Amino acid sequence: MLLSMLAAGTAAFYGVFKWFGPGSEQHQTVGPPPGEPSASPSPSASQSPEPKEEANDTEPKLSFMILSDLHINSGISEPSDKLRKALDDVQSFEPKIETLVITGDVTDAGTDADYREYNKVMKSYKNLPPVHANMGNHDYYTIWIDKDGQWNKDAMPNGKTDEQTRQTFMKQFGIDKVYHDFTVNGYHFIMLSQETYVQEKPEVGEGAWYSDEQMNWFREQLAKHKDDSKPVFVMIHQPLPAIGQDGGSHRLIRAKEFREILKPYKNVFVFSGHQHQDFRNGNPHYVEETFHWFMNASVGRTLNRSYQQEKKATSQGLFVQVHGDKVVLRGREFMDGSFIKEADWTVKLKSAKV
Repeated sequence: MLLSMLAAGTAAFYGVFKWFGPGSEQHQTVGPPPGEPSASPSPSASQSPEPKEEANDTEPKLSFMILSDLHINSGISEPSDKLRKALDDVQSFEPKIETLVITGDVTDAGTDADYREYNKVMKSYKNLPPVHANMGNHDYYTIWIDKDGQWNKDAMPNGKTDEQTRQTFMKQFGIDKVYHDFTVNGYHFIMLSQETYVQEKPEVGEGAWYSDEQMNWFREQLAKHKDDSKPVFVMIHQPLPAIGQDGGSHRLIRAKEFREILKPYKNVFVFSGHQHQDFRNGNPHYVEETFHWFMNASVGRTLNRSYQQEKKATSQGLFVQVHGDKVVLRGREFMDGSFIKEADWTVKLKSAKV
């Protein structure tokens, strides 16, 4: 039952990924459920090739980069090469990027070999900014990999557990839970993560399941900003379903509650990954609800509107600068170190006073 559900979900939602080695099964990534209402771009975000600074607010108070869907795979060099291009670009920035945030799918399958490859790339760079990450569905995929390093759905969980996968991720990033928060220059980042996968809860499929404990913790973190006009940055992996719905596979499952938690707050920015959509393919990447929702592209595999890797020589992320009265967000093409004109937003911050 589980395998047929996964197969159906994969066939419906995914574009093809490569897997580890010869003779291994193909491995895939996400697209939106057919027929689901697509989000509309917000009319309130101004777009221009070069955002102009206010005369009284010329220096950014914080600069950071969001990387999504690295998909580091010990058997494939392309994702590692693209991560290097992104890190080369990060190190070249002025003003200096003060933190790197990864919104899930750090690895292709969460194996020890994948993490060794990720660490090999990261440790080859000196003086990188601090790195923070949350878990994506692919970071749980070790249960599909057998002792020979091959995709083996028939033997799932291949002697492994979701708990072991979480422990590996937490050890990698030095955290004691898969969800956590941190502060940079006085700005609060909240990292939400799916807490389980199909070995423990077959019904979640590829969706993001958050426990009561995580949702209550999320409320408590946001409550710190009740009378605060500073922006708060919330990182998720799977995107939200349509307003008024809870998500299933490939979506944030408790989405109605998530949106309700955000309603009282004026300047919350939510960032998701998972969809791998090229900033230049015409799909919306910013939606304004009671919060500002941005859908990032992918470092490892950037896809077209049909969720195919049409252009291999592309790798993208989102550069964010915070000012006293606004947040400027710009899509970045890491392969040539350029900004993407189709992904250029300036969002004015709202006053905390009613």
